[in-house]
Amino acid sequence: MARVVVVGAGYAGVMAANRLAAAGRSDVGVTVVNPRPDFVERVRLHEHAAGATHAAGATHAVRPLSGLLHRDVRLRVATVETIAERSVRLDDGGALAFDHLLYAVGSTAAHGLPGAENAWHVADLDGAQALRTRLRQLPGGARVVVIGGGLTGIETSAEIAYHYPFLDVELVAPEVAAWLPDASRTRIARKLVDAGIVLRTGRRATAVHPDGVATDAGWLPSACTVWAGALAVPDLARRSGLPVAPDGRLRTDETLVCLGHPWIVGAGDAVAPPRHVAGHLRMSCQAAMPLGAHAADTVLALIRGERPVALSIGMVGQGVSLGRRDGFAQATHRDDTPRRFTLSGRAAALVKERVCRFTLSSMRFPRAYRWRSGATPTLPAPTPTTVR
Repeated sequence: MARVVVVGAGYAGVMAANRLAAAGRSDVGVTVVNPRPDFVERVRLHEHAAGATHAAGATHAVRPLSGLLHRDVRLRVATVETIAERSVRLDDGGALAFDHLLYAVGSTAAHGLPGAENAWHVADLDGAQALRTRLRQLPGGARVVVIGGGLTGIETSAEIAYHYPFLDVELVAPEVAAWLPDASRTRIARKLVDAGIVLRTGRRATAVHPDGVATDAGWLPSACTVWAGALAVPDLARRSGLPVAPDGRLRTDETLVCLGHPWIVGAGDAVAPPRHVAGHLRMSCQAAMPLGAHAADTVLALIRGERPVALSIGMVGQGVSLGRRDGFAQATHRDDTPRRFTLSGRAAALVKERVCRFTLSSMRFPRAYRWRSGATPTLPAPTPTTVR
């Protein structure tokens, strides 16, 4: 029996575990180790923080792993403290031996600002829950300052403004949606302003205080500050003596096998494959799903004594939710550079919702899951054409 331990039950970990189990090999046993018995739908954490619920009154963002993992996958609720050569040590005092380990620990908020402990975030469930509680405590007219003009900052500020129209929401960043073409950035900024959000662009936050945010352009009072900046990865690989990139991600070859440790395979946000196969992949559900599936295929190849194939993943686009009734979608080339086509308004919001639902269904049918193959360099995109 080949014992496979999957560390982490996010998008990459669940997809990998289910794909391994669904291969139908009686000589492969799969155990997932995760700190909680639930799957956290991270792409919905901004909704959870703002208080969004479905018709039954429950949150979309948390689902029992028992209903998502393959019936042949064993779940161990614990945190891996260290990875040894052929076993992992757990925080409950136990240990698990393995023949192959799949490293999928994901990412969380990177608190790079002085005073970061004074800010809330939506990078994980605990952070989103704490922000949810704080927002419900705020009186009318209270100011909420969101730091960060990336996807998380845009979606979080829009969601808060939608659910709490009596709060004053401000977004602080050097630029909003800086990775998109000018026309797309302008459209998203206009939608945020129309939603009642004050954009403090051209500013960079320098410190967070209990009662406000210091920026390079002056002081901003705040009753609730939300950090929506960069992400960081857990230090499990580093403290286990495994090879890591400067940012702590596990270093792998082009097949996702850990350098110097052929029994360890990586997937998701916390791995750093070579740039020629993964330089275009950003930390995202869109990348984590195929990374998890490919990692599972790599493990199965190793069990069969075969040489794994190289990673080949192409990106499709990026969807941005702007509250519950508005959105924006930007199509991209395989290397994640923008294409001309965009979608805006209610239609874009529906597309984003369908993508989120498709992600869950893909995990339940992992052997049928397919993804776009490899990226090729492209020229900068021309001015987008927006469909309303």
